[in-house]
Amino acid sequence: MKDQLRNLVLKAIDSLTSAGFLPADATVPAFVVERTRSREHGDFATNVAMLLTKAAGRKPREVAETLVAALPKGGLIDRVEIAGPGFINFFLGRDAYKNLLSEVFTQGNDFGRNTTGQGRMVGVEYVSANPTGPLHVGHGRNAVLGDCLARLLGATGHDVRREFYYNDAGVQIQNLAISVQARARGIEPGADGWPEAGYRGDYIADVARAYLSGESVEADGRTVTGAKDVENLDAIREFAVAALRHEQDLDLAAFGVEMDVYFLESSLYSGGKVEETVRELVKHGHTYEEGGALWLRSTDYGDDKDRVMRKSDGTYTYFVPDVAYHLSKWQRGYQDAVTVLGSDHHGTLMRVKAGLQALDQGIPKDYPHYVLYQMITVMRGGEEVKISKRAGSYLTLRDLIDEAGRDATRYFLIARKSDSQLVFDIDLARSQSNDNPVYYIQYAHARVCRVLEELGERGFTYDREAGMAAFGELQSEHETAVMVELARYPEVVETAATNLEPHLVAQYLRELAGALHSYYHEHKWIVDDTGLRNARVTLALATRQVLRNGLDLLGISAPEKM
Repeated sequence: MKDQLRNLVLKAIDSLTSAGFLPADATVPAFVVERTRSREHGDFATNVAMLLTKAAGRKPREVAETLVAALPKGGLIDRVEIAGPGFINFFLGRDAYKNLLSEVFTQGNDFGRNTTGQGRMVGVEYVSANPTGPLHVGHGRNAVLGDCLARLLGATGHDVRREFYYNDAGVQIQNLAISVQARARGIEPGADGWPEAGYRGDYIADVARAYLSGESVEADGRTVTGAKDVENLDAIREFAVAALRHEQDLDLAAFGVEMDVYFLESSLYSGGKVEETVRELVKHGHTYEEGGALWLRSTDYGDDKDRVMRKSDGTYTYFVPDVAYHLSKWQRGYQDAVTVLGSDHHGTLMRVKAGLQALDQGIPKDYPHYVLYQMITVMRGGEEVKISKRAGSYLTLRDLIDEAGRDATRYFLIARKSDSQLVFDIDLARSQSNDNPVYYIQYAHARVCRVLEELGERGFTYDREAGMAAFGELQSEHETAVMVELARYPEVVETAATNLEPHLVAQYLRELAGALHSYYHEHKWIVDDTGLRNARVTLALATRQVLRNGLDLLGISAPEKM
């Protein structure tokens, strides 16, 4: 509707230009059409008149009055008012909402989707957990953020690739290998011979037993079989990584999360990408040597200080492979890139972007877009839940899903802005009450489904054409409130995708469900009047469709019975 109103304003400006009210060479200002905070001031408002005063040489209200007079009559707009210094407030007519419902039914599952992404390939990297243990609840917030972002970008016309990046070498993986080896030798955590940095969870014992039994595990498209040799640390490492990657895949499957690409950090070294990246940085003159180390002039690109790339012992600092990795994304055709990370990674972002800019390969300055999230606190019975018996030191994602269910877990982890603190109340997530937002939303969907059943039970049939014909009978404030919410949905989807803020969809669904529940409680939908009955059920069914579409963007089911 914003776009339609904007086009009407542009037509009015053209007519004023043709009439000589505005100079022929006047530039159309970057005006906005936005929703009003209160419907007392209309449905939408624009500041265009105040931005045209200089070109017109008139006072803002005079410009506003002339513009309003030039606006096309009827159709979308019921009436227009001028407020304050020259704001133009639009009140939509009933035909606008009738057309909206027609769009909902015509487009069905595609309602709210758009093509603003124009097929641009975008890589969304998320989870990216090293295979050293089960996924914890922080990984869960990462996973649902990334998955919902991928869904949103897909819904706005992007060609999305979901990517999982993990370290299959390095110190943490070495600690994993020696932990499994110790368990295979019968050494318990804390006993003599237990490695100081060993992983203590029961899952380590499970991996050791599977390795000694010669079991086979499949991960990332390959099968690894336990060699049974307790002295073969390389074989133990390979098996442990595969086993835990397999477990992570099971965790993600339980969470409804899928990936298209698995990228190994070790491939950056084995494929020479790290060395290639360093050579390119040196070649373009953005490095220098000092104190036996190789430095990146990252201050040239906004960093607060230059950064060491290669230490005096010849090893690379951890941000160098990150630069090489994101360079590979660009080279693989990712025109845009989104990376979901915990807020503790904040300090590395500038140096990675500086490294990418210093490569002089035309990579955009905002590449990649980082979405940072805060860790979460899980509560049960008023007390914080911190540990899992299986993991030993933290609560696993699988534990949370088992207790709260997949839908509730996904909703609760996406319901707030990613950089805000989040408290996950297991008791609330499990409750079947209006205080539980995911239950409240799903129940709204199921409530409409139940009304259709009730129609049949009472001997009525539903006729959508009759409902649309009687649409003018829907005049109550509750019906208008539902229509206003339905009209917002395409804007919410576009804004959520543009700003990388999927929580906006979660919040919107709760508001739409609230409008529907209020409508249901204040007005009977199944009444004797055939036209009114069909009109009210038509509005309810349109709302059901939008609820279903929004829940799908969050990866949450839309049950027909509850």
